[in-house]
Amino acid sequence: MKHKMQKALADFSMLCDGDSVVVALSGGADSVALLYSLNSIKEIYNITLYACHVNHLIRGDEAYSDEQFVVDLCDNLGIELFTKRVDVPLLAKKEKLSLELCGRNVRYEFFHELSEKLNAKVATAHTSSDNVETVLYNIARGTSINGLCGIKPVRDYIIRPLILCSRDDVEHYCTENSLEYVTDSTNLSDDYTRNNIRHNAVPTLKNINADLESTVARMCSSLTDIKKFIDKYSLEEIKNCKTKEGYSNEKLLSLDNAILSNVLFMIASEYGVQLSSKHIELITECLKSGGCVDLYGDYRAVCKQGIFRIVDTAKEKVDIDMPFKDSCFAEYISQKEIKNINKNLLKDLIRCDIITDDTRIRTKREGDTFTFFERNVSKSLKKLLNEMKVPAEKRDSLLVVANDSTVLWLEGVGTSKQGRADKGSIGAYKMNRG
Repeated sequence: MKHKMQKALADFSMLCDGDSVVVALSGGADSVALLYSLNSIKEIYNITLYACHVNHLIRGDEAYSDEQFVVDLCDNLGIELFTKRVDVPLLAKKEKLSLELCGRNVRYEFFHELSEKLNAKVATAHTSSDNVETVLYNIARGTSINGLCGIKPVRDYIIRPLILCSRDDVEHYCTENSLEYVTDSTNLSDDYTRNNIRHNAVPTLKNINADLESTVARMCSSLTDIKKFIDKYSLEEIKNCKTKEGYSNEKLLSLDNAILSNVLFMIASEYGVQLSSKHIELITECLKSGGCVDLYGDYRAVCKQGIFRIVDTAKEKVDIDMPFKDSCFAEYISQKEIKNINKNLLKDLIRCDIITDDTRIRTKREGDTFTFFERNVSKSLKKLLNEMKVPAEKRDSLLVVANDSTVLWLEGVGTSKQGRADKGSIGAYKMNRG
């Protein structure tokens, strides 16, 4: 096992001289083997070793016993340990997530926190056996080439030194070195998806191919090379499809299906959203006819007015309504300054004599109208914003300066005919937002 780990460290350039590394330590065989093996070579790589443990509060006394085991283990090895307790069942219920996904989110949030705090990489004990289970899980759930690539050996600050080692390799290492470890009782139950795959699907496939881990690893490596090529091409297409408010439906639909799927996956990933093959299928239909697709969490894919975008529905609506004179959004400009200002900048100034005690700065309301200075044409804000193709989710957050329903200034547009300052104005207000 140790030889395979060192091969992974070298092949995937996981460590640099002087790195700090935090081992994600559950107390199970995989993570204990990882901690011991890294500790045995830390002088070779000149690394500083830490460990971390999350108690998910799922298994009662057993969880606390595991936590104490990890504390004692790190004390014996002289390794600094960081621990965290989170009521995952309660959090999962609150966030409407499975225990597996919620627990994973909690762990990786902790990993990120420690990585930032210690300027460290985080080593997880994923093995080639875990990789097989992940690929099978992704196939069962529905996936594209992204899911078939399996577990990445290196992802940002996360490294997986045991990715070339099987679970049998790990258990042999623990036996050979007389290492104690704990067994999570939930790993024995088929109630969890991955356990079901581990206990039932994997043994069946191993009857067909005893070297399943290595076979799947080679497949993942080959597909990863293909994906890198597709990603390179997809990045160029993302730039080509980008618009001010999102991405052009028309340009997206002109792409080859394989590239379109990957482009959608990459766009969603920028928001931390993972798309399933079903999501991509639904979004593709929306690109043709318009509509929305609810994604994981609070995110939604929106295809309207020829534009595709990812929207966070959890963002609170901006609701501002205050006297203009009490706001911090405007800067007073004197008559002298106005005379020296570039004529093109007048469209951003509201003449001060139109401002009264009743002038409000607020978000839009039903009945608001805007009159264009050049054309002397009045339009309702609803119609104007629709014509400008401002995304629906942004319209309620735009700031308006108005006397009753007469808009003097609209964020992103400028001043109306009624609010426009000129070179002869005795003073004006320059808006600081918009």
